[in-house]
Amino acid sequence: MDKFTVHTGIVAPLDRGNVDTDQVIPKQFLKSIKRTGYGANLFDAWRYMDHGEPGMDHERRPRNPNFVLNDPRYKEATILLARKNFGCGSSREHAPWALLDYGFRCVVAPSFGDIFYNNSFKNGLLPVVLQEAEVDRLFYECASFPGFRLTVDLDAQTVSTADRAQVMRFEVDAFRKYCLLNGLDEIGLTLRHADKIRAFEAKRLAQYAWLMR
Repeated sequence: MDKFTVHTGIVAPLDRGNVDTDQVIPKQFLKSIKRTGYGANLFDAWRYMDHGEPGMDHERRPRNPNFVLNDPRYKEATILLARKNFGCGSSREHAPWALLDYGFRCVVAPSFGDIFYNNSFKNGLLPVVLQEAEVDRLFYECASFPGFRLTVDLDAQTVSTADRAQVMRFEVDAFRKYCLLNGLDEIGLTLRHADKIRAFEAKRLAQYAWLMR
């Protein structure tokens, strides 16, 4: 898992509340258990004018000109600005996979679906909760200034504008913060104790050799 320390990026404003995980990545694209390859189908029903299915040539599909990610201003966006209850619905881990595969490193919103929030930390995507008034202000800034950027500093737990005229603080669980700062998912956390695990297994094998018969 990639570390998240300080990230500066263009902000894409998704001005919709209660975006559920089936809207983030529709169910027909969940046939793979790999963590990559989902970016082309992120928000598929909103990005494209036709019905998406696995294996389609996305370059040939008609795009919805009114959807934010199809706006050239947000082509290089790596921070998603969203409304309340983002990522509600089913528990699919593919939702943060799709956001990461597209290129997003952070989602800023007033609130998140609980399971999506947890899954995001486990996969290296930082979900930032700000006050609704702060999010409203950021939507206004996005609309007013092309190429609007934010800097997200996980260690300092701040979100700031490029000129630092606005510096907003967010809360994050200390253990989740530690894992993201060090790029540790659940496997990585386990592997920190690899020597102890190998020693335990060797001792166990010596005591119970019959287990290998």
